[in-house]
Amino acid sequence: MSQATDQQGVGVFEPSYYRRCQCKGPLKDKEGNPVLDADGKPKIGDIGLTCPKLGKGHGTWYFYFEAERGEGNKRARIRRGGFTKLDDAKKKAKELYDAATAGTDVLSDETCGDFFLRWIKAKKSLARTTRHGYEEHINNYLLPHLGHIKRRDLKVRHLDKMYDAIEKENAERILHRLRVDQLQQERDAAHRAWVKTAGYAKKEERRAARRAFLDANAALREGKKGLRKVTSAATMHRINDTLSSALSWGIKREQAFAKNWAQLVELPPVTRPKPLVWTPERIEHWKRTGEKPGPVMVWTPELTGQFLDFVKDDWLYELWHSFIFLGPRRGEMAALPWTEVSTDALWLRISQQIVEVAYKLYGEAPKADSVRTLSLSLESGDNLVSFRAKQEQKRQEWGEAYVETGRVWTHENGEALHPDWISRRFTRLVELSGLAPVRLHDLRHLAATLSLLAGTDIKVVQEKLGHSSRQITSDTYTSVLPEMMRAEAESVMAVVPREVPFEVRTPLTIPERTWQGDIAVFFAHGARQSGDTWAVGAQTQPDCDLLGMITLAGRGQDDAANAAVKWIRDHCTAHDLELVRVENFNDRYPEEQRADFSLTRFTIARSESPGVDGWALPTGLPPAASRTARGASKGRRKAA
Repeated sequence: MSQATDQQGVGVFEPSYYRRCQCKGPLKDKEGNPVLDADGKPKIGDIGLTCPKLGKGHGTWYFYFEAERGEGNKRARIRRGGFTKLDDAKKKAKELYDAATAGTDVLSDETCGDFFLRWIKAKKSLARTTRHGYEEHINNYLLPHLGHIKRRDLKVRHLDKMYDAIEKENAERILHRLRVDQLQQERDAAHRAWVKTAGYAKKEERRAARRAFLDANAALREGKKGLRKVTSAATMHRINDTLSSALSWGIKREQAFAKNWAQLVELPPVTRPKPLVWTPERIEHWKRTGEKPGPVMVWTPELTGQFLDFVKDDWLYELWHSFIFLGPRRGEMAALPWTEVSTDALWLRISQQIVEVAYKLYGEAPKADSVRTLSLSLESGDNLVSFRAKQEQKRQEWGEAYVETGRVWTHENGEALHPDWISRRFTRLVELSGLAPVRLHDLRHLAATLSLLAGTDIKVVQEKLGHSSRQITSDTYTSVLPEMMRAEAESVMAVVPREVPFEVRTPLTIPERTWQGDIAVFFAHGARQSGDTWAVGAQTQPDCDLLGMITLAGRGQDDAANAAVKWIRDHCTAHDLELVRVENFNDRYPEEQRADFSLTRFTIARSESPGVDGWALPTGLPPAASRTARGASKGRRKAA
């Protein structure tokens, strides 16, 4: 078939189609004569194009067409085969022609593995941690599953197979972990049995118990070999992001792919865990079972204060204080130099960070959104003055052995802090304190929620944390602490109160002993008297005297609870109190008792507080000298 060429130099789409098979037989020359070998015998070879059996049901379809000539006007012919139907061959030929016309090198034999390595080498501007993550994804996932495929043949089905294989590996890893957990339990049981034999058992019995423990310990060590982490759905999304970045680069630079196949993959959904607050109920559950309610946990202000009180004598108390109230990242604190801190003007600037790659440390600039200046409170400023005084004292004690780094946060000998060491030190302090566990990064969430609880605008919190968008801050933090949105902290029935008529039998009186500071907590317990008549009494405990009582005609426990809410709300309004929280415990009763009892817990607060009327509000900051003096005296008190 003749072949024309269009104006762009790409061959006009006039492919040639033909059949061939894999049959072998005597070879013939162009004239049809047998081809003989050196011994005069007919040569046997591939007769796929001349096989007499070629026809319907025998052989497969092939095609070829001319592509744009290469360097030096070198001829380029695109050829493919193995199609059972002619229509399939035509479809593939058109697909390759369109790709070649768009600039894709359809003749390339480069594998995906070679392409991925070429891509990561060409990415010169990647941050160190980003590059490390890309390289892990390439080495651990992309090369093993896609590396052997020719770049030109890559399709979305290959990606689907890769993620199916990852999920299959996950199932095997989960089973492996379950086996290791079982071996761990058996080892621990054997150790306990051995310890119990001390002091009373015969030597032979102790020897047997010890041997059982050693065997169980050896089995555990053997079982742990090859133990690997489960690839989470979030990790699969990050792998796909790496793949998408590589394919996009290939498309933009050299039309290496027809499409970005990574964008067509369907992966398991990922729900970003939101912070949960350590409520008394969750703490009780954790103490009983050792289970955390979620991966991201936040202390209440009360628990935060308990932690700060516990670590007040720790060398890095001021660092933990900064994490809680400023919300920096650990790498930012590890890199912070004294040149970026002003204790007089009360600010510090985050412009550097320490990143860890395979436990090696590297200094680099944060992302553009993370470069920021943080305003310091007077207490935070005093803390920095105090820590600088402690550093100076240690510098004199260590003498020439002191390491000069210029960093704000250091060990006692002046050495810089490793970010991972900071995390491990914080975890150990939390364990020693006995408080519900949180991670060091959770203090970043805590700083945000405390700021929002104090009424700070969410845009200010976004800039404080160095988030790239306000939406990230809003989605993560606006529902963390119950105290942040008291309307939501109350039950639905309190937000939408119902008018249930009631009669006050005994006026509500809250004695002073009920108050814990400015907070009082008590219950309203309702019980059906007869028919539709209910009595609701307020008590701090079931066996305590009534603080007050009402009666009503109600159809059930919800009416009794709604009447109690109206009663307490009216009392708070009349006595200048604030209804902080309403909790409905009606569902705690067994099904057969719900028709006759109700229980509601109320938290109220005294709202008396000094106002600003009559104050001449200050327009400037206190003199720097007074702050410095105050900070220095504080440092001397701590040093003493």
